[in-house]
Amino acid sequence: MLRKTDVAGGLGQSKALKTCRILSRGGKAAALPGTGRRSIGCRDHGFDGARRILLFLVVAMLALIFLAAPARAGEGPAATAPTTEPWSKEKAWQWYHYQPWPCGFNYVPANAISYTEMWQDYAFEPERIDREMALAQGVGFNCTRVVLPFVVWEAEPEAFKKRLDVFLGICQRRGIKVMFALFDDCVFGPIEDPVFGRQPEVVAGWYANGWAPSPGHKLARDPGSWPRLEKYVKDVIGQFKADGRVWVWDLYNEPGNSGMGQASVPLVEKVFQWAREVGPVQPLTVGQWSGEANFGQSLNALIYRESDIITFHDYGKAPGLAGHIQRLALHGRPMICTEWLNRNTGSIAADCLPVFQKTAVGAMNWGLVNGKTQTHLNWGHRPGQPDPKQWQHDLFRPDLTPYDARELELFAAAIKAMH
Repeated sequence: MLRKTDVAGGLGQSKALKTCRILSRGGKAAALPGTGRRSIGCRDHGFDGARRILLFLVVAMLALIFLAAPARAGEGPAATAPTTEPWSKEKAWQWYHYQPWPCGFNYVPANAISYTEMWQDYAFEPERIDREMALAQGVGFNCTRVVLPFVVWEAEPEAFKKRLDVFLGICQRRGIKVMFALFDDCVFGPIEDPVFGRQPEVVAGWYANGWAPSPGHKLARDPGSWPRLEKYVKDVIGQFKADGRVWVWDLYNEPGNSGMGQASVPLVEKVFQWAREVGPVQPLTVGQWSGEANFGQSLNALIYRESDIITFHDYGKAPGLAGHIQRLALHGRPMICTEWLNRNTGSIAADCLPVFQKTAVGAMNWGLVNGKTQTHLNWGHRPGQPDPKQWQHDLFRPDLTPYDARELELFAAAIKAMH
């Protein structure tokens, strides 16, 4: 099976990480990783033997420290000084090559009807989160994506950030990196503008009836409210901008969805600006999810221009996924599919995982454990309608048993083959 370093050139970038030696024999200079600089060898320049040996040992130890010390804030050589401009393609590829093939999932704990509920004190259950993350660890997943609710931050910013820290600690112990998304336009029920506090109860048979966008459609449309949103973006990113547990900042999930259209595009541009002003060492991105019709053309142009890495959503069959990847590869940046897996539309593990493996594109399916969101139902499902022939999302039932153990084996085998 091809590994991502074997195929990166076919996706628009052929450079791999530079190799290095600490010191070459005969005192020749050796390249330090990703720098072009060379370490100094120790020939006889008048030093006695003992001093030559001492100097050699000092230089060797410094080189080892340089190579072995993990970047506190990211994934290798690319995670250095912050920048106010989008990453170069070279830096983006260096970041991507330095880590394992990303394979993970979007996460909402089974006891939460939405992200608004997940992050509130009454619903935030570290023990449950750890149990569910243990399932992911058992499969071999190495990354997860979660949306953050502005309304919870605004009500209790310090408590909210403490919960983020607890969540990051759990994920780190399970070997899982975290992609945080700051905003989201999606609505699956009546809530367009979320409210802090107890969230709605489950309506049986209604797909994600309590889902809530972030910050909410009214605030997203109102530039007069954006100073509040700017404070949120800068506070949250600022808190974790140099935290190695945070993998990627996905600034806005599906902007323009649920009737927002072009109204969301100016806010997307502002969010990129605010995030860059903070200077995180992690890459910034917004996922491409819409076609080119209507607002999609201006939105996608903005996404491609400003994103450090290309992320995208695709719930279609494998041939369409392959074509989608081929088109996005023209931008010459690493790619991660941050939403896929819908068994009723043909987005299935058996067909799509080989596409992700062949192209070395990261893959993050929707859902881990089904629960109050009822994402076993199809989009738009309402009470009284027949259940779909297959469950739509997720890998585990609410009782933590797998929907299909063979499917989990496919994930595990793909991850093993790519590492």
